[in-house]
Amino acid sequence: MNDTLKKTPLFDRYKEFGGKVIDFGGWALPVQFSSIKEEHHAVRNHAGLFDVSHMGEVKVTGSASLAYLQKMMTNDISKIKNGQAQYTAMCYENGGTVDDLLVYKKDDDDYLLVINASNIEKDVEWLKQHKIDNVEVEDISEEVAQLALQGPKAESILQKLTEVDLTAITFFKFQDDVNINGSSVLVSRTGYTGEDGFELYCTPDDAKKLWKELLEAGREDGLLPCGLGARDTLRFEAKLALYGQELTAEISPIEAGIGFAVKPDKETAFIGQEVLKDQKANGAPRKLVGIEMIDKGIPRHGYKVYADDTEIGFVTTGTQSPTLGKNVGYVLIKKEFAALGQELYVEVRNKKLKAEVVKSPFYKR
Repeated sequence: MNDTLKKTPLFDRYKEFGGKVIDFGGWALPVQFSSIKEEHHAVRNHAGLFDVSHMGEVKVTGSASLAYLQKMMTNDISKIKNGQAQYTAMCYENGGTVDDLLVYKKDDDDYLLVINASNIEKDVEWLKQHKIDNVEVEDISEEVAQLALQGPKAESILQKLTEVDLTAITFFKFQDDVNINGSSVLVSRTGYTGEDGFELYCTPDDAKKLWKELLEAGREDGLLPCGLGARDTLRFEAKLALYGQELTAEISPIEAGIGFAVKPDKETAFIGQEVLKDQKANGAPRKLVGIEMIDKGIPRHGYKVYADDTEIGFVTTGTQSPTLGKNVGYVLIKKEFAALGQELYVEVRNKKLKAEVVKSPFYKR
């Protein structure tokens, strides 16, 4: 393993639990502990625990925080109440995506942004470049570790370690400073798997302790440590966008199907607003749709997609769905070919294999 790779506070725990470590965008992270399929099914049926400490955290504070975030984000930040989280995007002037992220509102002048690991430097630079007076932007990624406890049994497992009533923390709400077995944790009812669950923000030292305590507390409930492989198949089935695949500097939030997080009519102008307003009103030139392979083959990221002999787009993500047992994918294609039942061809190793546009997401709880 390359010694220059960044490591999370839990790196030494991986070996202990049988983690197979890979280079993931400059980070040494576990792709799996047992097997991707076993971990995937554990999350769908019981629970899984993920180390997501590689994610970035940025603190935005100051009296002009709301005005600033309204300018930077596509969603309407004024709608978030204290103790709420909101999914949003940041865009370039041309409508391409800087990142997709979560905004947590702690107070009127105190927000926490959670950004993608591969984008930390770029995002922080973008945020600082557009900073206005009476706002502080601070990258606190090094001080914060993050665990994700996901699956139908997540709540009952976590409840064993705290006296705080977790049923009170409803979807996209959070509570700060929750005592979990002696650790102070921000507990958020969010996730990236399509299941119920929590994301837990704490100090690096507390993360090491919590990792073991949670696995112990959930052992009889079928809780498994999970790697990036299952995280990807789970988010894929639930049609949760991955930056670098469904979203890029060249792909707008409207094209990627997260138009619900774009509010072009909010009172404050934001970066990329004109382009996104037009795309929302008139449709973007491309659309993200689900496909199922008819011929035998797996549609992989970057494979070209054709209608007869015309190239019309590419695969953003594809795999054999562990839940469906079928070869499926998402493709970003010209909108005129996006109707359900449309026959397409995916170029797999120089062969054009038949597929058809189907309903997505592939999984809904």
